[in-house]
Amino acid sequence: MSIDHRIIWNEFKDYFFITLGLVLYTIGFTVFLLPYKIVTGGVTGVSAIIFYATGFPIENSYLFINVALLIVALKILGFKFMMKTIYAIFALYLFLMLGQSLMPSTPEGLPIKILGEGQAFMSLIIGCGFTGTSLAIVFLNNGSTGGTDIIAACVNKYYNFSLGQVLIIVDLCIIGSCLFIPEFGDGIQRAHKVVFGLCTMAVENFILDYIMNARRESVQFLIFSQKWQEIAYAIGTQMEHGVTILDAHGWYTGQDRKVLCILAKKRESVAMFRLIKMIDPNAFVSQSSVIGVYGEGFEEITVKKG
Repeated sequence: MSIDHRIIWNEFKDYFFITLGLVLYTIGFTVFLLPYKIVTGGVTGVSAIIFYATGFPIENSYLFINVALLIVALKILGFKFMMKTIYAIFALYLFLMLGQSLMPSTPEGLPIKILGEGQAFMSLIIGCGFTGTSLAIVFLNNGSTGGTDIIAACVNKYYNFSLGQVLIIVDLCIIGSCLFIPEFGDGIQRAHKVVFGLCTMAVENFILDYIMNARRESVQFLIFSQKWQEIAYAIGTQMEHGVTILDAHGWYTGQDRKVLCILAKKRESVAMFRLIKMIDPNAFVSQSSVIGVYGEGFEEITVKKG
């Protein structure tokens, strides 16, 4: 596959998975969260609050707010990132409109509570499972659903904060605004909305960070083998990984030997062990998890220089 074809294929995969993530978000929001009037964070949460208070369509306020944020963030995030964000915003706008039209409703025009009455918390867990997973899919494929995701992406570009941490801070402000909306009832009912909103925030961002970090998790291998040259050559050529050779001295044997040190993604562990075993079944291998790996081939260092 040529470089041009590879670029086109990677772009196609990005848009495919972004679309898949948006479909999952629509299902989680319209089927499980909206019928129970559960307040969430993000621009969809703001749009939902406006809808509950005034009846103004969710998809319209979602679009208006995001267009304003896009104008502000265009310079920071760059045109390529923003193209996918613009696509995601308009796609989610259409999906939300379609999802609400397909959702069965009561004679009063309210969406049906698919899990039944009194199942708001279970619906919250399921809905946030969908939305948290969908956000992770979108972010992992170089996209954004817009809104507070744009804010999170801007902060993550310059500072070493996880996306979930940034979203928590912003969502706290959005969910806390329920205390000042008279349409949510008296003080106890408003506090109830805030508590449920905090639960959505916790569940959604936990799932988001878990999936993002699991994808990025790295491991370190220390390989002790008489066939260290063959193993190093195979890892360097077949797995296209850098290999560091360390000088070691065995205390018991009193002999000098070489130790291979490799940093790799956790998902590559099985292939690494299979390759080592093919060359030297008696090799001694130590595998350990590392908190973070930064630099070429891994994560970019995002802290300031000083």
